[in-house]
Amino acid sequence: MSQQMPFPQYPQYGYDMFQSPQMPYGMPLQPQMTPMQPSGSTIPGIPMTPGQVVEESYIENILRLNRGKVITVYQTFENNSQWNAKIFRGVLETAGRDHIILSDPQTGKRYLLLMVNTDYITADEELNYVPPTLPQGIR
Repeated sequence: MSQQMPFPQYPQYGYDMFQSPQMPYGMPLQPQMTPMQPSGSTIPGIPMTPGQVVEESYIENILRLNRGKVITVYQTFENNSQWNAKIFRGVLETAGRDHIILSDPQTGKRYLLLMVNTDYITADEELNYVPPTLPQGIR
């Protein structure tokens, strides 16, 4: 028995109508999903000349430039009956898109802090910062 498209009169919907165990209702011919952009990725939609690199300025990228410095992280926690706000001070070990890792040099204790709870961050010394370069004509 040969496979036939079950609904040849409906090609405008953009689906490959051959069913398979993995895709029982057919598979889109053109995926409509946009891939997630990793940290330090290029800015989507901005034309670039070959060899030109444009990075987005994310908090975690700024924090990574300042590993080893002592920082203070101010955080708030909703619906917490014990404490609504807390201050963490320590050496910045590393940072990711959703977290910061601090270590307390006096106790050796490490803190994994969520960015979602972070209100702001201060440092007692100058922070390293490299502003992103944008193509000419874009501010």
